[in-house]
Amino acid sequence: MKKQMEQSRQKKIAAINDLTGFGRCALAVSMPVISHLKVQCCPVPTSILSNHVGYPEYFFDDYTEKLPAYFAMWKKLDLKFDGIMSGFLGSEAQIDLVENFVRQFSGKGTTVIIDPVMGDHGKIAGTYTKEMCHKMRRLVSLADIITPNLTEACQLTDTLYRDKGWKKSELLLMAEKLRDMGPEKIVITGIPQGKFIANYMYQVKEEPVLFRTYKEGTERCGTGDLFAAIIAADAVNGVPFVQSVKKASLFIKKCMIKSVEMGIEQKNGVCFEEILHLLKV
Repeated sequence: MKKQMEQSRQKKIAAINDLTGFGRCALAVSMPVISHLKVQCCPVPTSILSNHVGYPEYFFDDYTEKLPAYFAMWKKLDLKFDGIMSGFLGSEAQIDLVENFVRQFSGKGTTVIIDPVMGDHGKIAGTYTKEMCHKMRRLVSLADIITPNLTEACQLTDTLYRDKGWKKSELLLMAEKLRDMGPEKIVITGIPQGKFIANYMYQVKEEPVLFRTYKEGTERCGTGDLFAAIIAADAVNGVPFVQSVKKASLFIKKCMIKSVEMGIEQKNGVCFEEILHLLKV
């Protein structure tokens, strides 16, 4: 009976990211998407913002100093998680706290998904220091799955970035360097290929897969958070990795098309709510 109850228990993911009220990114995306995929999303807000930083002005409240007490209460409650995922981390202290959280709360059967949000288009975010980049490598070493974009993969592996002309052999070499850090499953996202955008999937003991979709509209915030949320929920639900990446890529494409159709402001991300019912468990 106990085994049967355990098998029927709803799965839980601890989602560590900022909470942004407007702009559809971070926890505001992760929570509804993970919940839709029938996994309980347990948020850990690293900071609270009125709207994302792509707007000229925003309210910001750093939650770093409150996190140790937050984590201590979860430990007191003896909480267990099937998945732990992290997104943007704004300081060395936050990276350290997430590393400690992973070490403290991940056990047998916990899948750790790290989205090493550091930059895009060949540029590392202005808030990121060399020490933060080094510590992100250490955090990545604790992951089972990582979802870096091309810029972040280059930064993590000391590879020179360029915006076109990537060969499969070069992507394989970069993926192998990331694998050597610790994670067994890697997807390098946002690889430009003319009219296409590609994701390169690598997992230990499997053939790498390059999956391409047509570019739709202009880039929007929050798509990386949407992608990582689907990958995380699928991982704890036992969905095969390549299937999950293709599913996430195609869903984001549909969201981009719908956002253009509805005239959604670019800064307001993708209107995934309109078609969330199409995202299958």
